[in-house]
Amino acid sequence: MNEIRLLLRKDILILINNIKLIIRNPLRLLPYAGIAGYIFFMYYLRLKSRGNDTPTPEMPALDVNGIPEVNFAMQNVIGGVTILALVVLIYQLYSATKKNVSFFKMADVNLLFTAPVKPENILIYYMARSILPSLGGAIIFVAYGASQAIDTFDTTIPNFIFLILAFALFFFIVSPIKFLVYTLNSKYDVMEYIRTGIIVLAVLLAGMIIIPGLMSGKFWQGMFSWVSSPWFDFFPIVGWSRGIGSYLIHGNAIISIGFILLYAVSYFVILKLVIRFSGYYYEDVLEATKSNEEKLEKVKGKKQVGESSYSLNTKKKLALPDFGTGAKAFYWRNYVHSSRQDFHPLFGLYSLIMVGIGIVLSVLSLFQWFSHYFLYGYLLIMLFLYFFGGIGRANVGDLKKPFFILIPASWTSKFWNMIKLDILQITLFCLALIIPSVLIAGLNFYIIPLFLFATIEIYLVGFGINIIPQIALDEGWDRKLIKPFMIGGIVLFGFVPAFAFSVVAFIMSKQFVWALFGGTFGMFFVAAILMHVTLDVLKRLEFKEV
Repeated sequence: MNEIRLLLRKDILILINNIKLIIRNPLRLLPYAGIAGYIFFMYYLRLKSRGNDTPTPEMPALDVNGIPEVNFAMQNVIGGVTILALVVLIYQLYSATKKNVSFFKMADVNLLFTAPVKPENILIYYMARSILPSLGGAIIFVAYGASQAIDTFDTTIPNFIFLILAFALFFFIVSPIKFLVYTLNSKYDVMEYIRTGIIVLAVLLAGMIIIPGLMSGKFWQGMFSWVSSPWFDFFPIVGWSRGIGSYLIHGNAIISIGFILLYAVSYFVILKLVIRFSGYYYEDVLEATKSNEEKLEKVKGKKQVGESSYSLNTKKKLALPDFGTGAKAFYWRNYVHSSRQDFHPLFGLYSLIMVGIGIVLSVLSLFQWFSHYFLYGYLLIMLFLYFFGGIGRANVGDLKKPFFILIPASWTSKFWNMIKLDILQITLFCLALIIPSVLIAGLNFYIIPLFLFATIEIYLVGFGINIIPQIALDEGWDRKLIKPFMIGGIVLFGFVPAFAFSVVAFIMSKQFVWALFGGTFGMFFVAAILMHVTLDVLKRLEFKEV
């Protein structure tokens, strides 16, 4: 007990030091103040609109026999959220069979692991402390979500508490389970059995969604019938969190507290099993701790993580053609990196999976199992992902390296070869996705070029948002402060007009192709301006660095 008290005292001293750092430099709080200000602003707008409207109570619809009809809208919302949580859970469990999870940092490894403290007490304390990040993230997420749905649900203190606990406990319990999985494998070498069990569980859950959909008149009405039913609240973890959060609907605190107690009992059992089988776990968590530290340093801009971090096969033997000299070296470098990441540098496994999902949606819409709007929504999600793919471009730090400046080629050629592979990958992916989808679902053929142009534009916009602050500003805090303002300006003066143009085009035509045309036309100017600024900044880079 004294050892745990000392660990708690250590964290309190660290907290005090961080508060002192914030007092010395209050600018660190600006991003958090911006988030809080936005949430309160949304609360104000929603409360104001709710005050002006006088809601009238709605009676449930009845069928010919006087029985209340199924509210498919609510069923789809509950079922969609449940399926998303199940996907996250299965993915986290499967990832536990690939690598260990760590609750520590390298400072803990260097200091605590060598201190005269029982390994069990260190593990118990840090495993219990891991709820704090989950709790903090849940508070921010629930506060933001409540600001959007304040006109639908009452924002009472019990509602907030149970919603926060529902999200926090879900993400908290996953890490101890992953640690237990890796611990059991280290002791008994049962990873293959665990992996097989997870795959079987995923297949069974998929059957619970697909089979009711196929048996129903409309696929989208039956696919959520089982997972959105009340009995599914007893499904471990996902159902328990849903049972806690359902306090918003039934208002029965005893039911939600019962699910919280299930979490408590499960955590106690997991903790006892971990302590029983972990043994001398120090060496097991070293690799995971080091990997987490490298990712954190990469985010801070201190260190570039090796190309093997997210690669499928880093030891693959490569037989690459001759790319030439000059600026083509950048294309060669990206080609080599992409070759080690996937089975083909231009079209990999992840692209194949996303194309497969799109084709499946188009087939289901062809047989009228659900509307074409599901396929349209999936295409918009792909645009959203490529926007953040451009923002998350990993190797822009190379632009400040001497070899980028010294290669004898024009700045335009250097820039083109740096993004050439990305453009080729986007083009192949878009064509592989949109051509079969349009032909199968019988959509307008103009969607094919529009979707291709829109994806390239949205990627270049995200890439410009990432690259301009990185190469134009030297100080890390300058980049962190300028980048949000830059994103806000592009959203306000670029995305919003383009989105408004798309909405107007859709309302007037009632066709998705014209909405896509409006957004593509509007974003063309944003992408062109950002690329012009990028090239202008690149031309000034050499004089700044010399």
